[in-house]
Amino acid sequence: MKKNNLKGWGSVAVHSGHQKDPNYAHLTPIYASSTYIFDSAEQGMHRFTGQEKGYIYGRWGSPSITEAEEKIAALETYGTSIEATAILHASGMAAITTLLMSTLSQGDKILSHFSLYGGTDELVHRILPRFGVSAVIEDLRDLEKAESALRQDKSIKMVYLETPANPTIQCVDIAALSALAKKYNCIVACDNTFATPYLQQPFTLGADFIVHSTTKFLNGHGTAIGGALVGKDIERMRGPIYKFHKTTGANSNAFDSFLLVQGMKTLEVRMERHCANAEQVARFLEGHKKVKKVNYTGLSSHPDFAIAAKQMKHPGALLSFEVEGGLQGGIQFMDKLNFCTRAVSLGTCDTLLSHPASMTHFSVPKEEKEKYGITEGLIRMHVGIETVDDIISDLDQALQ
Repeated sequence: MKKNNLKGWGSVAVHSGHQKDPNYAHLTPIYASSTYIFDSAEQGMHRFTGQEKGYIYGRWGSPSITEAEEKIAALETYGTSIEATAILHASGMAAITTLLMSTLSQGDKILSHFSLYGGTDELVHRILPRFGVSAVIEDLRDLEKAESALRQDKSIKMVYLETPANPTIQCVDIAALSALAKKYNCIVACDNTFATPYLQQPFTLGADFIVHSTTKFLNGHGTAIGGALVGKDIERMRGPIYKFHKTTGANSNAFDSFLLVQGMKTLEVRMERHCANAEQVARFLEGHKKVKKVNYTGLSSHPDFAIAAKQMKHPGALLSFEVEGGLQGGIQFMDKLNFCTRAVSLGTCDTLLSHPASMTHFSVPKEEKEKYGITEGLIRMHVGIETVDDIISDLDQALQ
């Protein structure tokens, strides 16, 4: 079913990418096959040369994977005339690796900001330099600093954005930064995991590539790891980028793809509930005497409130807040939770809380954490779809 025949975002989420099954199964089956047969040697030759469409080997794609890819591309371009294609990966980090290593060469640099997902940060600072690709880090909320970096260093070939970012929920202006990047002939890539295409469409703001950890909101139930790379340059995506992905074995699989497709069908209704709950939780925390600070772009107190309002449909379901008592205060708060779940990750139906100082950022020196706004009492929270009164009640008792 073609996306331009569908009028609503929810309809696209349910129906896009689906092809009628030859055996009339309602849902696309899980194609648990490592390889695909040919009717003749000629057909095999035609598939390998691209003269005939069809599946060859499970690592290169399957009907299960194709449906997920087409659905993600449709959601990222819904309501626009933009054409894009997606490549499903084994994880979000696999998608980011494919993006960076298939588009950058030795001597190239990436311009990015200091609030990035830990895996991305490690990739750009510790792994890519071994291959001659390095990073320039600036506060990209300051457009003058961003342009100065682009003007002074002609080696910068990509501007890499993550907005909202982890864990201080910082936002950068995608449209303004994309315009600057184009002025200096740079690619723009945006991690859209936190916002999802329901809340934010980076292609409409000038981005060339979008990455997702599909593990999070797109899957929505914490049942499968996955990632997606979406691009507007169809020829490049189906050529060198797909070849890199195929050769390095970054592929997803039929079962995880099936789970992802089912999750995306409910993305709209889940995000509506996630967002409504998060707004109430943020306001509760902002008014609580035991909370020193709340990072949520739906609050006018957040420095990026205006940017988020400009480019997002809603501030989203992620927030962080600082409790009293520093490291020990954060640990004690986490230990007292009864209803909410102590876990990293996000996007599941249940509310997840983590304490970066004692968990994800435990090994990072204190002064470096504080430089990035990751204080020892900071709690990161993904607000689930439960009854919001139960979420707030648990937070209140844990804060006492």
